[in-house]
Amino acid sequence: MTDATSNTPGAASGSAPKSSLLTLDKRVRRRNAAEARFRAYGIAAVTIGLVFLVLLLVAIFRNGLPAFTQTFINVSVELREDKLDKNGNRDIEEIKKVSTFGYKPLVIEAMAATLANNGIENPLAKEKDLEKMISASALAEIRDFVIANPDRIGDTVEFRLLTSSRVDGYMKGRVVREDLARDKNLDAEHLDITDALASAGLLQREFNWDFILGADASESRPEQAGIGVAMLGSFFMMLVVLGLALPIGVAASIYLEEFAPKNRWTDLIEVNISNLAAVPSIVFGILGLAVFIQFAHLPQSAPLVGGLVLTLMTLPTIIISTRASLKAVPPSIRDAALGVGASKMQSVFHHVLPLAMPGILTGTIIGLAQALGETAPLLLIGMVGYIASNYPDGVASGFIDPNSAMPAQIYEWAKRADPAYYERAWGGIIILLAFLMTMNIIAIILRRRFERRW
Repeated sequence: MTDATSNTPGAASGSAPKSSLLTLDKRVRRRNAAEARFRAYGIAAVTIGLVFLVLLLVAIFRNGLPAFTQTFINVSVELREDKLDKNGNRDIEEIKKVSTFGYKPLVIEAMAATLANNGIENPLAKEKDLEKMISASALAEIRDFVIANPDRIGDTVEFRLLTSSRVDGYMKGRVVREDLARDKNLDAEHLDITDALASAGLLQREFNWDFILGADASESRPEQAGIGVAMLGSFFMMLVVLGLALPIGVAASIYLEEFAPKNRWTDLIEVNISNLAAVPSIVFGILGLAVFIQFAHLPQSAPLVGGLVLTLMTLPTIIISTRASLKAVPPSIRDAALGVGASKMQSVFHHVLPLAMPGILTGTIIGLAQALGETAPLLLIGMVGYIASNYPDGVASGFIDPNSAMPAQIYEWAKRADPAYYERAWGGIIILLAFLMTMNIIAIILRRRFERRW
């Protein structure tokens, strides 16, 4: 009887290759090497992204944090009666006739007296050049004080006044002496006086609440500019967006996902909604300009118009996210509700919608956050060119009176010539980022709260 295995070539010689599951062949080693490289690529990509994010945040905070402080000077101003109330009868109407120009000599005299009283030499050839160290808003501030307190005329009152943007920039390191050769607003002698006043404790850098709560200012008063009025304009716009986009977007999503028949018309609507989500925001601005301002004759630069434009831009995002949340609810929930006798509407509103609420809220807040940071649509309806210098008188005026918004205000500051406005643009970005982070944190909290409930 012949052994069949003996006919196999190489069987008797013992030269057949031997392999084991514990031994890695070439193909396995290449596959493991490829996986290791892919993992390294992923880690490198995440690291690069984090590095760029850190660099961006460092640049934002390094350039923007100085905007939250401002340099003030303590000056004792003599409210001379011969300048402010020549007749001496304290008639408020006559006192109001004295313009800010009439207060200029008082401020110059007060600055000269401050230098003399503290033993600081005045190297300026003309004493009136001391005015360049004080903000242009100082004259209006003193005038408002005199009108509110006419009985103080004749007294010497100490004021805490804003310094000019150049003096403030010098105290922050933004202005150096080498820059003065190209600067007509300040001389080296002004910086010598600034150093002496700072050494005497008459100049201080303090936290500037007016930057957060104040209004915008003209080109000549950058040190007085604030973002408070623009923040209020953004708030009224977000009220319009929330009041229109949320109910319309959720209602449209519920109908398309739960009730609408599946035919070519609903398919066309779905495709157009997806396309609208990718349309550039400036197109919505052109649409808002044509429909709401030129056709409907709504007020230009009003938060109401801005909110309507941003509503159109936010609706596709809310509809898409809401439909995705409704699709994520298991079909068994619907079948169980219908099985116990609930109607189609009851199954949707009593069972499906509450389960989809976390995703709906998250999508809505993300859409609002996107709308909060948009600038291009606001540029088309005139909110960029408007100087938001006054707070609205009430709720109605907050919607229909001209105003600005935070991204529009930041854009406006960034294009102005004075470096102090550029600094404030970075500071406005910090405030805008704080708003966006707050909205995203609220979305996370609401999502987790509703998820725990269900």
